[in-house]
Amino acid sequence: MHTPKTASRPPRSLYRPKRMAQCVLTFLALCLPLFLLLMLAGAPANSWAQDWPNRAVRIIVPFAPGGGTDLVARMTAQKLAERYGQPFLVENRSGAGGTLGSEVVAKARPDGYTLGVVSGSHSINPSLYRNLPFDTRRDFTAVSNLVAGPALLVVHPSLGVNTVREFIALARSKPGQLAFASSGNGTPPHLAGELFKVMAGVDLIHVPYKGNGPAYTDLISGQVPVMFPNITTALQHVRSGKLRALAVTGKSRTRLAPDIPTVAESGLPGYELNSWFGLVAPAGTPAALVAQLQQEIARLYQQPELRDKLLAQGVEPVASTPAEFSEQIKSEIDYWARTFKAANLKPEM
Repeated sequence: MHTPKTASRPPRSLYRPKRMAQCVLTFLALCLPLFLLLMLAGAPANSWAQDWPNRAVRIIVPFAPGGGTDLVARMTAQKLAERYGQPFLVENRSGAGGTLGSEVVAKARPDGYTLGVVSGSHSINPSLYRNLPFDTRRDFTAVSNLVAGPALLVVHPSLGVNTVREFIALARSKPGQLAFASSGNGTPPHLAGELFKVMAGVDLIHVPYKGNGPAYTDLISGQVPVMFPNITTALQHVRSGKLRALAVTGKSRTRLAPDIPTVAESGLPGYELNSWFGLVAPAGTPAALVAQLQQEIARLYQQPELRDKLLAQGVEPVASTPAEFSEQIKSEIDYWARTFKAANLKPEM
């Protein structure tokens, strides 16, 4: 019986190229989506900067309407809206010394459509509050310090004092009886008052409000006799006679009101405190978008119309770079931590 021969099989080495090709194709099939994802992840920084904004941008102001932060935010928002052809909408989220509004910014998507205008309290709050709902150093991207300027020591005319020396003498004669208003715990007007208390050796009662607007209402009515507001909104009330300015808190007199002396030259040497308002975004906002926004702000602030409006409010346009503003915030956080310790001020909550 004839047994057919079994067909000979090709050597195993002939299968190896085919198997290797299949492995390569499988590898590429698995890795290609990941590669494309990584490519797309690197693209948004530039594409977002080119396309942004294509819808409304909201600017969170962590204080009530009517204060210096709100005023600067609205001036800037108007010019940005004109420049980009999209609405820049200011939202006031006041409370807790600016922390409620800042939390909204910190937890927003880092896509350039939520920004925040903060004041010096942004650097103060890490020392004032034990449990902030965000990390000031980590959860924000610094865009630009917009403006800076001194505050004013103002009193209600019924207090009957005309100079810093007279005010200090009155406060020392009535320990714990005179109150000073602020736009909230941890705000620059609050810290200006605390610094004054320590350096002048007087006992003043702090009355915090939810923003400058409500504080001015009680100040002008005489419910609370003293305040250290930013010069941005205070001068209009001084010029109308509703309030009396005793001194500016800056290192030198302001050209807006050169007849008003500094606190330092009025009987309290070494006293100095300036306010500022700056723009921040959520951490992770693309660097290209941040750079574009800062450059546009710097350009807008050089325009005579906006620059003159800001100067008329007693603040100097700054428009610092993101790196400069970031370093300023970090430096001030450290400064206020030392100041709180020296003044024996304890975190509130």
